[in-house]
Amino acid sequence: MAWKDNFYLHKKMKYLTAIVVFSSFVALNGSFAQETESGPVWGYRCVDSRCEKVALDSNDTDREKAVSLSVCRLYCNEVFGTLWPRPTGDFRLGNNLIHINVYDVQWQWDKAYESLSRIWESSVQRFRGQLMKMVPSGSSLKSGGKRMIVKVTVSGDSLVLNYETDESYKVSISTADSGNVAVHIDAATYFGARHGLETLAQLIVFDDIRDELQIVADVEIKDSPAYVHRGVALDTSRNYVDVGSIKRTLDALAMVKMNVFHWHITDSQSFPLVINSQPMLHKYGAYSRKEIYTAEDVADIVQYALVRGIRVIPELDAPAHVGEGWEKTNLTSCFNYQPWVKYCVEPPCGQLDPTKDLVYDVLEDIYREMNAMFSRSDLFHMGGDEVSLGCWNTSVEIQQWMQAKGWDLNEVDFLKLWNYFQTNALERLDKSLGEKRPIVMWTSRLTEEPYVDQYLDKDRYIIQIWTTGNDPKLAKLLEKGFRVIISNYDALYLDCGFAGWVQDGNNWCSPYIGWQKVYNNDLKVMGGAYSSQVLGAEGALWTEQADQLTLDARLWPRLSALAERLWTDPRGGWQLADSRMLVHRERLVANGIAAESLQPKWCLQNEANCPMDQGRY
Repeated sequence: MAWKDNFYLHKKMKYLTAIVVFSSFVALNGSFAQETESGPVWGYRCVDSRCEKVALDSNDTDREKAVSLSVCRLYCNEVFGTLWPRPTGDFRLGNNLIHINVYDVQWQWDKAYESLSRIWESSVQRFRGQLMKMVPSGSSLKSGGKRMIVKVTVSGDSLVLNYETDESYKVSISTADSGNVAVHIDAATYFGARHGLETLAQLIVFDDIRDELQIVADVEIKDSPAYVHRGVALDTSRNYVDVGSIKRTLDALAMVKMNVFHWHITDSQSFPLVINSQPMLHKYGAYSRKEIYTAEDVADIVQYALVRGIRVIPELDAPAHVGEGWEKTNLTSCFNYQPWVKYCVEPPCGQLDPTKDLVYDVLEDIYREMNAMFSRSDLFHMGGDEVSLGCWNTSVEIQQWMQAKGWDLNEVDFLKLWNYFQTNALERLDKSLGEKRPIVMWTSRLTEEPYVDQYLDKDRYIIQIWTTGNDPKLAKLLEKGFRVIISNYDALYLDCGFAGWVQDGNNWCSPYIGWQKVYNNDLKVMGGAYSSQVLGAEGALWTEQADQLTLDARLWPRLSALAERLWTDPRGGWQLADSRMLVHRERLVANGIAAESLQPKWCLQNEANCPMDQGRY
């Protein structure tokens, strides 16, 4: 349906006065048993595309037509209901809801199902779980309801998830002649169909007046993402994050159609990844014998992510950000030197010594085992940020090696040393893979002029931007033809705004970044004329001050704001999404994600009454 038609369809909803009662009472034999003698005292009606709270008198004849607040919020909206992220294509959402029987859902598959049966069974099981999580604790579903028949059509059976993968999908819902609810999900790939299933789950709500699940009965959605790279970078080395918490993060990522989990798995503080050919690294580098990731753990996470439409991109940061575990190899320089502020950005310091040939033998072992663990990833992140030239300059051995080559000890010479490391490390990575894959690196001195022109191939390297969104260095990289991933710290670093941990006051990148700033972080503005080279973005959580106990609140729902920016690329500001965000946050919580609270719940129940600038909502 055209946007104009869509607009006029929903304008009609202004005049609907469906009364939505949010006081609890129980459905009994088709009528309502009241909690009090006077019955429910509050309800809602849809006025100007908003759910408006109204008082009901005891004789209100509309009481029998009452529906829950969740139902009102689903259809009482100009266009998009409560879907998150907002669809990008043609969209039609009716206002008729039907009671469905969650225990009577039939699935119809095309031929592609046969080769993907195991992964589809996992996806269907997850969908069933999402439906049951909509039912609040202490409530029970009323029996009956219409059968829901879900037909899934997928063009191919490929499970390759990369920048070329088609993630688009179509969803249609209608009422069949038999009275059953007919759902059709059509996609080119499993990943697109999986996204369609995610949308379907959001079109079903729990009506706590009738104790039943209801689905929008008239829907047409055509949807596809604006950006191919949509994800999070999670550090699990500053503080350990257990496998269960990583999986919970993947569940939430899937709910908002994110497709990348960038795993910063090691750093100078710990080396929790088990490398069987180099066991000293984790034995001395992990915080404890329990705080490790085995090859089996990684395989479990990679498969769990695949079912949810997410690829796991591993990062082995080097030559800086190494320390614990490595110090026993005698291959590092400046490990835990004090005062640390002279040699690195945070304790403990540590960098690999590029002049030692054994460094590259150990790296090759690590690369070989990591490539086996992360076999589905077509990218490898080599880190490369915050290299301290002063650290290398503390080593007499490194100085003598450089001078033997006729080099001085100036910046240009230490950048030659850095390039020597990068060139040799990349050769070992390619050797371990048996092929050349795209490499991701963080912005650094190496990615700046004149060194980027001398040392980095734009066709091989993707640069991840962690400086500010208006940094002119971004424009320089784009002009040179580099593809980029945006993680500008002034909008996408989710560890900012907390107390300083090595100093008084707040941490280095304060203030705290609210979901509104994440939402308004416009990649097209940053990319300008070269925006086609912007692959997408990642929110980043560095865990100096976070762990599995605080993980959810640090990430959510701010990552949801990024998800809509990357999937939808909205032209309007966060104010237009504020109402949906409150509903979406409740959805995250219902699915076991301890997302941070954004406003008093009163604001959820009194739509548009909280913002100061009413005219922008």
